[in-house]
Amino acid sequence: MQQIVDLQNDPAWQALDVAILSIAFDPADQQAASKQEYGINAAMAIDADHAVSAAYDVLRWAVATGEPGHTFILVDAGGSIAWIRDYGAPENGGTMYVPVDELVQQVNDALAS
Repeated sequence: MQQIVDLQNDPAWQALDVAILSIAFDPADQQAASKQEYGINAAMAIDADHAVSAAYDVLRWAVATGEPGHTFILVDAGGSIAWIRDYGAPENGGTMYVPVDELVQQVNDALAS
């Protein structure tokens, strides 16, 4: 959750004008509690049936629990993937927090291409 908080509060991220949408398997009550606890104002969606995760093919990087790791997807106005990076899967280093400046740079580069 700290990743979302840091992104939503970062001026460089805000300048990208890219919305944050967290998609997780967690039930609504857990997500609502996390939003309140961390002061998250980003949208959070529930993927209980894993349909969204499957549609964006992020389950290929699933962690041991079967959940997506820590994947970022930039979706363009037409609904196509413009950029995707997974950080959480063991084969990608198992990173559960990515420095905000790194994400800003990568998304900025994707937006420019």
